[in-house]
Amino acid sequence: MAQAEQPARDVTTEVDGRVLGLTNLDKVLYPATGYTKAEVVSYYLQVAPTILPHVRDRAMTRLRYPDGVRYDEPREERGGSTPPPGGAFYEKNAPAGTPPWVPRQRVGTSDGVIDYVVVDEPATLVWLANLAALELHTPQWTISSGTAGADGVLDLPAEEPRPGEPLADRVVVDLDPGAGMSIVETARAALLVAGVMAADGLVPVPQSSGSKGIQVYAAIAPCRSRDAWAYTRRLNATMARSHPDLFVAAMSVEQRRGRIYVDHNQNLAARNTIAPYSLRGRERPSVATPVTWEEVGAVSAPEDLRFSPEDVLARLEEHGDLAADLLDEDRPPLPSAPVG
Repeated sequence: MAQAEQPARDVTTEVDGRVLGLTNLDKVLYPATGYTKAEVVSYYLQVAPTILPHVRDRAMTRLRYPDGVRYDEPREERGGSTPPPGGAFYEKNAPAGTPPWVPRQRVGTSDGVIDYVVVDEPATLVWLANLAALELHTPQWTISSGTAGADGVLDLPAEEPRPGEPLADRVVVDLDPGAGMSIVETARAALLVAGVMAADGLVPVPQSSGSKGIQVYAAIAPCRSRDAWAYTRRLNATMARSHPDLFVAAMSVEQRRGRIYVDHNQNLAARNTIAPYSLRGRERPSVATPVTWEEVGAVSAPEDLRFSPEDVLARLEEHGDLAADLLDEDRPPLPSAPVG
């Protein structure tokens, strides 16, 4: 059998009229499987029509792995500081050399003004993939719902309402399993949470995090991020009170052992969550994958909700976008308080 041809290290390509230089395409970004940058670029290009509606109009935080997945704890990049060689790092500011056609939005935060990248076309996804930006994270609010100041800066909302602040159009229930818990227990927790959300008039959409967690999203009529945070905070207390054997309301790592924590803080305007269909920087290439409630209910082993990029592309062919409800324009209002 002839040996498979290795991808070229450097090429120039065109994506929808944008000319891009791609480098080191044969670099292995997932050493455990030999998955290369060329395969990462290919995945993001193929998934672009599906992922773009979920990330467009949102400030994009990237988790970059310039020398591949090394299983280290990522460091958050601050003000463009240089990461240690081989270290993964979060990147919020647009990097040096950002193409002029890539949209950007300056956002005022407690850490100062951040110059975010906005991903609105396939070429931007390919450009980020070439930078080894494996993970894509976005907030629950949209840029267009806010009003930037005369200086072009869109200020994040504070605790008190402020005219022109960006609004959240979805709520996320991030189920964080403590020590000793697996995706099996997290799936059970997701079903219970979904029942409460549905009783509140929301349409819950489950997503496997690509690890052992599950997020439950729901589209909502635009509202203050603080209101979305308050709703999930009450939901956190409701679940811990109704099912103390499974949920815990405390943030303490020790108290969360053997329990599921509803991380309501992911709805704060300054926070972000993994985007649907984003790759994850895990030992093997996995994807944050929207799933069906039937799949959640059938979980019996950790592998049941773990999907490779190839799995996800095949699922899209078979099922379409299972997170399409998050894009529905007819969005229910956020309830004032969860039932129960």
